[in-house]
Amino acid sequence: MTRTDALRAPAGLREQAARYALLPLRLFLGVTFVYAGLDKLTDPAFLAADGAGSIGELMRGVRHTAAVPGLVGLGLEAPVTFAVALAFGELLVGLGALAGLLTRLAAVGGAVISLCLWLTVSWAVTPYYYGNDLVYLMAWTPLVLAGAPYLSLDSLIRSRRSLRTA
Repeated sequence: MTRTDALRAPAGLREQAARYALLPLRLFLGVTFVYAGLDKLTDPAFLAADGAGSIGELMRGVRHTAAVPGLVGLGLEAPVTFAVALAFGELLVGLGALAGLLTRLAAVGGAVISLCLWLTVSWAVTPYYYGNDLVYLMAWTPLVLAGAPYLSLDSLIRSRRSLRTA
């Protein structure tokens, strides 16, 4: 056995690693978005139109530095409703990613939420790579493209459908 052979993983192990490569990303994003949604829903200060730590204060603070100030203005028309919608959106996206149910749709939802947050809340962060919302947007992209082919409700549903048609 040569030194190169010893450093190579067995083909089966490489295939298994490739098969499950997106699972850690899916679990991380799922847990993070569920946590973010629950955190917002259980924070009475956040779910207020005014006051320290409120969604209203946050949105008024970023309105003039956002790439799309109109998006912030739209949310400011009903800040509490917007905050609840955002929180439930994060919760649904996170649960979809964790369960692997409608994973591509959940990932699109996560990407849209991340894009909106990047264009508003994180836009003025310099250098740009300090802002986390752009990173989340990019992290959702592989799940938009690939879905959750393994260890997911999507794969279970797919396999049951294929058994019925066979």
